[in-house]
Amino acid sequence: MNRINLSKNIIKSSFLSKEGHIASSFSILDFLIVLYDEVLKEEDDFVLSKGHASLGLYAVLLEKKAITEEDFFSFASFNSILGGHPSSKKIPTVKISTGSLGHGLPFSVGVSLAKKIKNKNGKTFCLIGDGEANEGTTWESALIASSYSLDSLICIMDFNKSGERAIKLNSAVDKFKYFGWDKCLSVEDGHNQKDILACLRDCLESKGPCFIQLNTTKGKGCRPMENNPEWHHKSPASEEEMATLISSLY
Repeated sequence: MNRINLSKNIIKSSFLSKEGHIASSFSILDFLIVLYDEVLKEEDDFVLSKGHASLGLYAVLLEKKAITEEDFFSFASFNSILGGHPSSKKIPTVKISTGSLGHGLPFSVGVSLAKKIKNKNGKTFCLIGDGEANEGTTWESALIASSYSLDSLICIMDFNKSGERAIKLNSAVDKFKYFGWDKCLSVEDGHNQKDILACLRDCLESKGPCFIQLNTTKGKGCRPMENNPEWHHKSPASEEEMATLISSLY
């Protein structure tokens, strides 16, 4: 998958709908590309806990032909299957509807525990945000996952520092280690696809729950958006602004 092409589609869809979290979607694109191109198998599950970054997921699903162009560019319209947060009732490949932060990891713990009880194959990948780690359910889930040695669970944090203005998380790797997770890894450049793939493959051999901190840049790949709080929930206001954003992609 080509990152710039995915980014173009995200910007266009957001412009048409006047909705979407573009910058949050851009910070997870490299992970999604690696996951869907190189790692995810039929027996695996993926949970996008930070559901507001749905446009990133939808752009990948479009590329994989899991949804149509008509679906994608109808984003957030009244009859669209694609809402601001992904719905499991409308999109067959979505495991759980997410949106309210802090729910994806507890759900993923349940899925992983069910796999262990039923002796089923497959990994459960859960992508959370750093701001979401302020939710107590994140740490309750971390404790449960280690207590039950959930070796099918891989939690990935999009550490784009969105939550730093509220509560500084610092090293999430250390915190998950303290909760007894089997492997706790960090990708210094959370947009380096080779390094992301290497960490994910390492986690596939884990004997317990595995955590990966991706040190990312919010709005990555679009210079006007990078680390710019103005773009947290903003869409291009005009065709000219959309064209400017697209021309700035790299």
